[in-house]
Amino acid sequence: MRRRLPRSAALPAAAALLLLSAAPANADPTYPTTPIPQPASSGQAPISAPIGPQPLGQAVGDAGTALGIIRLLPNAVTTSTILPGFGETLPKQSALEAGMGLSSASANSDAYLSYEKAVAQASPFGLSVGGNAPQTPGSVVQTALPDNPQPISGGLNAPPNPLLNIGLLNGSAHARWSPTLGPCVDTIADASTSVASLSLLNVIPSMPNLGLDKLALDPSTLAKGFDLTKGLQSLGGLLQGGGQTAANGTGSLLSLPNTLSSRSQVKLVDVPGSKNKAVQSTSTLQAADIEILKGTPLALSIKVASQPTLKVTSTGDAKTSKVDYTAPVLTIEAAGKTLYTLDAAHPTKDIPIGLPLTGLSDQFGQLNDIPVVGGLVSTLTKGIQQVGNTAGTVLDLGVLRLSIAGLDQKSAQMTTPFKGFQLGASARLFDLQLLPTTKLKSLLPADQAKNLPSSLAQLSLGEQVARAYAPTGGVICGSTTTPPAGGEAPKGPVKNLAYTGGAYDTVPLFWTGTAMLLLGAVMVAAMPGTRRRPLAVAVEEKPFKPSPRPRE
Repeated sequence: MRRRLPRSAALPAAAALLLLSAAPANADPTYPTTPIPQPASSGQAPISAPIGPQPLGQAVGDAGTALGIIRLLPNAVTTSTILPGFGETLPKQSALEAGMGLSSASANSDAYLSYEKAVAQASPFGLSVGGNAPQTPGSVVQTALPDNPQPISGGLNAPPNPLLNIGLLNGSAHARWSPTLGPCVDTIADASTSVASLSLLNVIPSMPNLGLDKLALDPSTLAKGFDLTKGLQSLGGLLQGGGQTAANGTGSLLSLPNTLSSRSQVKLVDVPGSKNKAVQSTSTLQAADIEILKGTPLALSIKVASQPTLKVTSTGDAKTSKVDYTAPVLTIEAAGKTLYTLDAAHPTKDIPIGLPLTGLSDQFGQLNDIPVVGGLVSTLTKGIQQVGNTAGTVLDLGVLRLSIAGLDQKSAQMTTPFKGFQLGASARLFDLQLLPTTKLKSLLPADQAKNLPSSLAQLSLGEQVARAYAPTGGVICGSTTTPPAGGEAPKGPVKNLAYTGGAYDTVPLFWTGTAMLLLGAVMVAAMPGTRRRPLAVAVEEKPFKPSPRPRE
């Protein structure tokens, strides 16, 4: 069954991953859902009451994975809120965030609306401008209740845009929820996406749109034959420089020629030594090769040697809840040689990008008309050469910071909507940041150097988010009409509805009066009948008066 979420639910579902991926584990430990309507006064009756057997189990969890995310000017825009001054206390947002290949799965037993109990969604892309996320079309969404025995799937096509080029996206979503057992099903929510190819950023729009000839430098100090008309936004000719990003990744800052897939899942698992269940949220990612500056002689290739998996399990107790994370291992190669390895021991590597000076041309002869990347210079006759010392021979313009984001986790004891324990974690497969250098700021005009942000662009692959929240003692599988597996059914009187006025007494008063009237009529009809004498009426008699002319 394929359906579209209502506007109130589709907006947070499409934007949730973009808003939470920056620091999901450090976010406010609450779960967004439709607010439960409250009575206008303390004596007013509730809006509605459940009918029939109700599930006893309570479970909350979510998992999300993004194949790729672009952030322009991260941490540069103040968060807008309806409360004056409150936005200053919140983390700043990116000027623009664009995500592709988003899969999210969530479960919330305490959601007010029935179709918010379980939600699975696969989206081709998501967009956030200054922290505001509009609704995105083309998503595959499945919600429960009602229960869905089979998942839905489909091919997703992202619209063309100049920042990225996405191949065919395949998405699948499956949401389950039992009307009587609630979350005690096989898998509550399961969503997955896969993309055939991906190319990101053939131009850096946050970089000043200036040619190299407009910088405050002496052209005679650059290597001979270097084209000064190339702009900063194309990194001096390393990127394509505008238009639609090429599908094969040529001229892009980052590209993936092979299939990249993700999966997000929320389910209940067994707890050792207990009949109750634990909430488990899992995010997995499958990646192959990652290309940087493809199509140039200084292209870098990243091999993913170990696939990352993030799994968060909450039993309701801090001692037994845990986070399992398989960290990725990345090897960076150039021209068939392994240059660097990114792992847990060495999570970050900075690769500078700079303009070659005359000292390099004197040392290696005629150079290719492209900047120097990571100390590697492209020559016309000697191929790729390693520069031993770049001081005085390379003018740095920026730095490519490659990193694997370490595991970030946070836990909290919760009392709302139920007493239990919440555990959350986030991680990234790969981060690429383009940072400006102090030398670049000194070459720019004063007004543009002043507004230059600390980070020009950030590309993230394989963002993973997982949170799990279980009640103390674990999730009880059962309904209100059957004893639960972990103990006896809750006992106690059922609370009566509040009396808010005379309307509650109208019906019983009506039937009581009707019964009394009927009883009186029966009693009168059943008594034996008797004749009644007419009552004597006293008649006043007039006194006799003789006639004045008596008849003879």
